[in-house]
Amino acid sequence: QDGDLKFPLESVKKLKELMDGSRHINPRMRVPMASYSPCQEKHLPEEFRPVCKREDALMVFRRLSLAAEDDLCEICANAACAGCF
Repeated sequence: QDGDLKFPLESVKKLKELMDGSRHINPRMRVPMASYSPCQEKHLPEEFRPVCKREDALMVFRRLSLAAEDDLCEICANAACAGCF
């Protein structure tokens, strides 16, 4: 969950994989993370497509990616998790 936006945990994990995968490209060919957007990924889960239309899309994606780090959501250690209340 990010504000009023809610997404399935599995989709957020896929988003994190996409975002992390963009860092493992040849450093000479890599796009700086500041200008990278998951919206450019053809494998972005469909539920994230509406977020791409928002001005704050990159920040939303970054926060969701952080929420999925180390599977903390699954043990309810992150306040951004839905379903732990």
